[in-house]
Amino acid sequence: MSILVDKAEFTAHIFRSLMSHAALGDEEIDGMRLIQMLAGVMTETLLLFDQPDDGLEATYRMLADMMGCEPSAGNLSPRALPPAYILDYETEQGRSVAKVLFEDWLDCAYEFHELMVFVVQNLLVRLEQDGQPREETFRLFIECTNRCLAYEIAAQELCDIVIDQKIGGESWSLHESVSGLSAIAGRCLALSQNACELFAVPSLPDKLDQIAYVMTQEAVRLGIPAGTDWRFGLAANDCGVSAPYDLINSLAPSCHEFFQVINLNSHMDQAVACAKAAGRMLAVAAGGEVPEIEPVIAKPLAMAAMTDTYRTVCTQEAILSC
Repeated sequence: MSILVDKAEFTAHIFRSLMSHAALGDEEIDGMRLIQMLAGVMTETLLLFDQPDDGLEATYRMLADMMGCEPSAGNLSPRALPPAYILDYETEQGRSVAKVLFEDWLDCAYEFHELMVFVVQNLLVRLEQDGQPREETFRLFIECTNRCLAYEIAAQELCDIVIDQKIGGESWSLHESVSGLSAIAGRCLALSQNACELFAVPSLPDKLDQIAYVMTQEAVRLGIPAGTDWRFGLAANDCGVSAPYDLINSLAPSCHEFFQVINLNSHMDQAVACAKAAGRMLAVAAGGEVPEIEPVIAKPLAMAAMTDTYRTVCTQEAILSC
């Protein structure tokens, strides 16, 4: 219970935990990493409530009043934020910190949220002391939090779409559900790239590995065994590949409609959201004591759908644009 918690010491503990995660050495702090972790912490606290979107706006208003400023306006530079897969990784670190901290506040969600707002305000002011204007860090915090919450909501909604429309309405198997979401993630990633440049490189590009990592870590967080067997049995780079277009063509319209509704327009953001959803569906299919699909089969299945679709779409785009 929170009444037993020394709030001053608890707040100091949060500060130390977040600062240690963002430390670069020699007492330097990676400001962008700290902001992303704060966004993850805030997202996790907002998910304690029934309407996290409403809570998000209220949180921003509270922070603006506490900091005595509004976030900087105007368009962000394309390089202002890290890539979506990095943002997802760092915000998930923040969410993990928040989950541990919340164990002592199970009956006091609102009080815990207010405490986290206080922590965010103080750390953003701390960054200003290091030469980063609070208006700018406030804006970056908002952008990171918006994306983190969007990824979480999108992952859950995409799983619901597959369960309601595809499994319930069209009798998809869990095998098809995992493959469909993984393939959509690979397609979104391919569409976000300069296909002509990337496909000239024979090895798989780093960004595909990063999106695959989003999927694998989401599955591992939900109980799928970690390991090195995700790529077991995948075709070599010089072998012919074919995307599961029957699954893609069936699922893509519903995904596209949903992304329009939540205004998640970047293909890279969409790839991250679909990869997280695929990881969750994979955990449903291959988790538990008696999984419907054994993990040693399900993991390469998901990876193959993502990889083959990425390669297929890149090939087609390269032919059309080169």
